[in-house]
Parts: sequence; C-alpha cells; structure tokens
Amino acid sequence: MQSKKIAIVILAAGVSSRMQKSKQLLPWNNTTMLEHAIKTAKASKANSIKVVLGANYQQIITEIENKQTEFLINKDWKQGIGKSIAFGIENIASDFGAAIIMLADQPLIDVLYLNKLIETFQNNNSKIIATKYKNRVGVPALFGSSYFTKLQMLNSDYGARQLLVEYEKDVLSVEAGSKTVDIDTEEDYKSVLKLNKKS
Repeated sequence: MQSKKIAIVILAAGVSSRMQKSKQLLPWNNTTMLEHAIKTAKASKANSIKVVLGANYQQIITEIENKQTEFLINKDWKQGIGKSIAFGIENIASDFGAAIIMLADQPLIDVLYLNKLIETFQNNNSKIIATKYKNRVGVPALFGSSYFTKLQMLNSDYGARQLLVEYEKDVLSVEAGSKTVDIDTEEDYKSVLKLNKKS
C-alpha cells in the first residue's frame, strides 16, 4: 500500500488566559515552547509541518528562529480550539492523506512518540491513532483523510475530543505516559520543567 503524506498541525492560537502571558514563548531547552514543538515535529517522519496561530501571532512569528516554518493565521481563534483544528485541516486537506493534531503546550511529546503514532497509522490505515490518557483518549492524534470533513466542521472549545468519542470503535490508543502533561498555569510550567530535568 502506498504510504500517505502526513502533515503535523501544531495548535498554538490561544491567548493563554490562565498563564497571563504567551505560553508559546515560555523558555524551554534553550528555546521557546513553540520553537521546541516545531523542531520536534520537523524531526519526525511527517512530510510537512503547519503551525496555527491566532492571539499575539505577530509577536510570536518575530520570535521564532525557524523562518522556514509555515504559519496559518486563524482570525477566528477566539471561537476555541475546535475552530483552530478546522482551520488547520482546511489548509492541508487537499495535499495530505493524514494529519497529526499536536499541541504546542505539551513539551514532553518527543520525536519517538510522534513516529510511533505515524508507524501505528501506517500499519492500520483505516484507524484513528490517539494518545491514551487515564480515562480517555486525546491528542496528539492522527486522523486519516476520511475524517477531514468532520474535523473541518469543528467550531467549539472541545477540539477533537467529540470526534474521538463519536468514532470510538475506529480509535487505536497509544500509551504516552507522563509525556502527555500540558501547561496551562505557572504551576504547571514549573512542574513540567522539573519533569524535563529528570528525563
């Protein structure tokens, strides 16, 4: 079977209201959280990387060192993460056979894990490959093009979760352990920095 071209869509459009500063630009491993996510995605087996920005996008773009990055500016970012997913998928749908939805605020997600999602998908083409959490599945998640139309219809703050529930029988979950931790508050950030030093 011919392998499908895979894009990684990094979601980084939010205003970081609970952090009260752009968490995309928080320091991480001698760079920023967003730059780290971009470098991780680019080092994976994916064919292309797109970054969805919204709030503070002009400032964020000027501080990203990797100028070859393709940014997609979602003017409707206030409508929530679902709208950013829909916008990102709309921009890649015609050129790719699958997409990984990835968050900029999960800095422990690494290249090995992204490649594991890709390899699992390549062995199970009709399946959604999602990350296993304690009581649910979530992102990073890889969707084949047969789900793109549904993804483009998202417009809420629930992201891809409702699709993962709706198509539960099609989902294969992959264990990520502590890599799934995300950052919403200053306390989260300090906690994840400690985790990163231990790993």
